[in-house]
Amino acid sequence: QVQLVESGGGLVQAGGSLRLSCAASGLTFSRYTMGWFRQALGKEREFVVSINWSAGTTNYASSVKGRFTISRDNAKNTVYLQMNSLKPEDTATYYCAAAFGLAGSKSRAYDYWGQGTQVTVSS
Repeated sequence: QVQLVESGGGLVQAGGSLRLSCAASGLTFSRYTMGWFRQALGKEREFVVSINWSAGTTNYASSVKGRFTISRDNAKNTVYLQMNSLKPEDTATYYCAAAFGLAGSKSRAYDYWGQGTQVTVSS
């Protein structure tokens, strides 16, 4: 059974930082592209960033480029999202997702999803 478990969300002031983690189990982690998506209240889920299986390729949404950094540790079956210079508009539930092989920014390309972790940025 595949499980993706996010952690690290919370409440932070604008300009602050948070580091999200997503621990994966039940899959061959190194063969999956990992992505982070987010969904703000009343809005559609949107792509944030992805990292391919070898960590050689990353793809960032323009809204987070330069502020967020994705990384992965295949030995620990974990993907991370370092979020710096947070803004109130970053407030959302953040979801970790896994796609077998290559995947882009479309949520339908991802096979497995975590339950999400809430990030709230106060102004």
